[in-house]
Amino acid sequence: QGYSDTAVGVAKKVQPSIVAITVEYSVNSIFNRNPGTATAKGSGVIISEDGYILTNNHVVNSSSSSSNVFYEVGEASKVTVKLYNDDTEYEGEIIGTDSQTDLAVIKIDKTGLTAAELGDSDSVQVGEFCMAIGNNLGLGTTVTDGIVSAVNRTVTDEDGNSYTAIQTNAAINSGNSGGALVNSQGQVIGINTLKVSGDGVEGVG
Repeated sequence: QGYSDTAVGVAKKVQPSIVAITVEYSVNSIFNRNPGTATAKGSGVIISEDGYILTNNHVVNSSSSSSNVFYEVGEASKVTVKLYNDDTEYEGEIIGTDSQTDLAVIKIDKTGLTAAELGDSDSVQVGEFCMAIGNNLGLGTTVTDGIVSAVNRTVTDEDGNSYTAIQTNAAINSGNSGGALVNSQGQVIGINTLKVSGDGVEGVG
């Protein structure tokens, strides 16, 4: 019962600070130079009541891994944000990006938002409760829980960027990127960035 009460309390506290992000990109094909469009979905964490939102750089910024020999993905042409329990679409402005930390900040024209409480990632301990909250699979705000599996874990993404990360067995899926990893007090201790997937891999985010 105590575990359930903790999870319910954390979800209620953090969900209003999580947003769903949809990004439109221009796409050029080698077969047709007239640009088309593609969309991607992700998550974000409100960090100030006046509309500043933290997310992943790879959510709002195309990278080399988004292209292949047949097509080229351009920069984001439109960023749309939806708040928790609000179907209104707010246009987001990309304020800044950093590929080395895979973080970005966007801004929407809205005040009175519920900013997330930030925790201390340096104090995170292996085995402690954690919860991942984000726009899982584009379904809207979804929570998954688990524990901290490791700290100071070095991981490398498809573009060769290396990160020192918190590892968790909380389910991380497409659309979770940019969402929050929080502790039992509902404090943000990390931003969900990637998961390890493949045959024989389970619960590595």
